[in-house]
Amino acid sequence: MPASREAGASAVRAAASGESPDAGGARQPFEYAIVRVVPRVERGEGVNAGIVLMCRPRRFLGARMALDEGALRALAPDCDLDAVRPHLDLIVRIADGDRTAGPIAALAAPERFHWLVSPSSTIIQPSAVHTGLTADPAATLEHLVRTLVQR
Repeated sequence: MPASREAGASAVRAAASGESPDAGGARQPFEYAIVRVVPRVERGEGVNAGIVLMCRPRRFLGARMALDEGALRALAPDCDLDAVRPHLDLIVRIADGDRTAGPIAALAAPERFHWLVSPSSTIIQPSAVHTGLTADPAATLEHLVRTLVQR
């Protein structure tokens, strides 16, 4: 395998494991999904916009969005970013349990997570759920955003 492909494969393995360089302590299982913006659902092309991560043993649920608006504009110049941004913000608010985000935000964290990562055929779509081990869910969330969203 060429060096650049090997380095890329190594980065994907590190992202999938959820390991961040400063992770330490007892590792616990976590689940995550990538949040994608798919402006033309019929084409299936999208831009990674964020991550939703739950670590049940650590009682952690978090979401972080980092939409590359330039990449989305390049893919779909007619996509209404002003309509997309509030939906991405709502995902973060629901994950945080912000009661002003509606009745879903009032559910227990595992129920909110499973609601957020349920398959969808709308413009905002979660990936399949992936798993890993982490000692620090918040750091792992940031690591996954840097690795899988902010390329």
